[in-house]
Amino acid sequence: MRSDRIVFTDVSKFYGEVLGVNKVNLEVRPGLTGLVGPNGSGKSTLMHLMTGLLRPSRGKISVLGIAPDRPEELFRIIGYCTQYDSFPNGATGIGFLRYALSLHGYSKAEIDERAWAAIERVGLTDAARRRIAGYSKGMRQRIKLAHAHCHDPQVLVLDEPLNGLDPMGRAEMIDLFTELAREGRHVIVSSHILHEVDLISDGVIMIHGGAIVAEGEIREVRGEITSHPIQVLIRCDKPHVVASEVFRLEHVVEARILEDEGLLVRTRDADAFFTEVNRIVLAADVVVETVAPADESVHAVYDYLIGEGVGGGSA
Repeated sequence: MRSDRIVFTDVSKFYGEVLGVNKVNLEVRPGLTGLVGPNGSGKSTLMHLMTGLLRPSRGKISVLGIAPDRPEELFRIIGYCTQYDSFPNGATGIGFLRYALSLHGYSKAEIDERAWAAIERVGLTDAARRRIAGYSKGMRQRIKLAHAHCHDPQVLVLDEPLNGLDPMGRAEMIDLFTELAREGRHVIVSSHILHEVDLISDGVIMIHGGAIVAEGEIREVRGEITSHPIQVLIRCDKPHVVASEVFRLEHVVEARILEDEGLLVRTRDADAFFTEVNRIVLAADVVVETVAPADESVHAVYDYLIGEGVGGGSA
């Protein structure tokens, strides 16, 4: 198996007679990957299998060439931020990280260096010596993120890491995730807030009923859903002119003028449409503000694949 990938091969996990995940075949490349699914979909099971907290009922898992049943090797390359809080009584932020790093066998000087670097990276320097018991929800979320990456792992698995953060904190953490991914890491982020997954992810894994229903870049996944025509939003100074022209195209099934003078077009062939619309606007001397897909989002794609809303919590 490739040593730069996370690979699931025909993996199933059962809890007695209850299905966790079923026949999962998955290959995760380096970068920022969003993990999407409603309550009970199997997200938590997938993350626990990936981090070695659960063993599969059948099938094989490789995390950068390491099997999760080799925990001493696995925990050197992986960091896991759960959605739950659990800290030692009386621990301060910096003390918690120092203890965690001591388990990796670093020298005292290296422990201090790594602990303070992680604290600074999540913006908790001023609160580092305070007890975690007095931290706000957002601060506890930050110290968990610091704990997950303080040993410089190649894989980060983050379960609802933006919960409890204010808008500025969310923006700062999204920047951090992006930065960590650009350094060549696997950063896997579970979130039930779908526009956040759109915002931060290079790719997406969609899970439903314990099965992977789609994976890859959102645009690629959307392009494979042929049962739903692709929606394109056009904003221009002559929407009625463009509407009359695009509706002549064989692959266009709808061209609708919006109240804000935009034009929403549904087409079965996006590539052909984008080629033709350029010709149309040039010929009609139309001033175009934007031409962009209107449904290349995690929410839209998931709805198309599953046929139901997914705005609830995560599992």
